[in-house]
Amino acid sequence: MKPELLESVLRRRVKSEIVEFLTIHPEYFDDAVDLALSNNQPYCWRAAWMIGDSIKKNDSRIKPHILKIIELLPSFEDGHQRELLKILLQINLEEDFESLFFDLCVDLWEQVRKQPSVRHIAFKGMIKVAEKYPELSNEILVLAQPNYINALSPGIKKSITKSISNIKTENLDL
Repeated sequence: MKPELLESVLRRRVKSEIVEFLTIHPEYFDDAVDLALSNNQPYCWRAAWMIGDSIKKNDSRIKPHILKIIELLPSFEDGHQRELLKILLQINLEEDFESLFFDLCVDLWEQVRKQPSVRHIAFKGMIKVAEKYPELSNEILVLAQPNYINALSPGIKKSITKSISNIKTENLDL
């Protein structure tokens, strides 16, 4: 692949053109993933964003990259992490990866200095895994203490509070 072509696409200002590129040129998908998992700024987070907006739910092209995404994600900056988390949220993870993903999401959630958007997506990741394993709901409730929620923006705080209320209601139904 010529990285210059992919980078020139990622410099475009029109989102639809960026996302459309992988639809028209699926042969660049693995190259886009490689770029998304690099530290080649500013293209790496843009590549992750492009991938996240161009894949379908449970896209099989992501599956070979899941472990690498999970392993590398903590080393990236907040916006980059958010876009990679969004990709993982679209995939039905195999059992082997669910605990790694849950632990990753918990770690990101607990970092109160992280951007609220990253923590919000991480919380959604915890919820996704807990939907399959309801026993994790109690752990999420423990992680929903005010010291974790107070650092969030008002809109995200409202969304998280609603999710917590849903978990509490579901726990009462058990």
